[in-house]
Amino acid sequence: MPMPPKTPPAADAPPTIADDIEALTDPDFMTSLARGLAVIRTFSDSRKPQTIAQISQQTGIPRAAVRRCLHTLRKLGYIGAELSNFTLQPKILTLGYAYLASTPLTVSAQPCLDAISRALNQSCSLAVLDEDAVLYVARSASARFMSVSLSAGSRLPAYCTSLGRVLLAEFPVAEREQYLARVSLDAMTANTITNPDTLRERLEQVRRDGYAINNEELELGLRSIAVPVRGASGRVVAALNVGAQAALVTPQQMRKQFLPVLRQGAQELAALLP
Repeated sequence: MPMPPKTPPAADAPPTIADDIEALTDPDFMTSLARGLAVIRTFSDSRKPQTIAQISQQTGIPRAAVRRCLHTLRKLGYIGAELSNFTLQPKILTLGYAYLASTPLTVSAQPCLDAISRALNQSCSLAVLDEDAVLYVARSASARFMSVSLSAGSRLPAYCTSLGRVLLAEFPVAEREQYLARVSLDAMTANTITNPDTLRERLEQVRRDGYAINNEELELGLRSIAVPVRGASGRVVAALNVGAQAALVTPQQMRKQFLPVLRQGAQELAALLP
């Protein structure tokens, strides 16, 4: 019996990870390596074991290719398997550690973040922009009050975080418009800015002020403030923030008490960068 024809994707459907990979026509581009990295990244959004079918659905990569990627990663010790369920193995940490150990910013940041956390009795984080998300590269945690546990390697949407807005505010106008055109501004809470024009105005304000305050847009009960960290050339290379319980700290307190400490910390980090 002949197989039914494959249903083509809807015309307005967003491209899958597989589509993005296949669109790259560089003759030196290794599609198999790109697929393997895409398979690894599917585990970052889930704490549960993954199946071949789930990974294929998330990425758009054919199941046969997903199976070969998982087989290779398992042979190399990066993936473990029990029946049809796959999980990351501790060896995967060596891939990220190479970056953390070789980047001046992350090597130098931890004592500074610890000092800020002690001074304000709040959690302090350092992040960079990775594609359309903020990637945490260092963190000094105080008492946990978020529903999501954050650590180095965690990723959050850029548009609704103070860290992300500080970084997005430094984009040239053309790059900022490209970002707004491709990102879905989903409402994380009732306070999240989901209107592109409103977000444009907010980013302009952040650029003028030199800091960003997030008022329960990522998670109810969480308020944060972030400042840019600039390299020797003056280019923003990262963002530094402090988060606090909204019920205990007002935006005015953040400006008056937290902002000077954060700016001092950003200057200390900048002095350590090449």
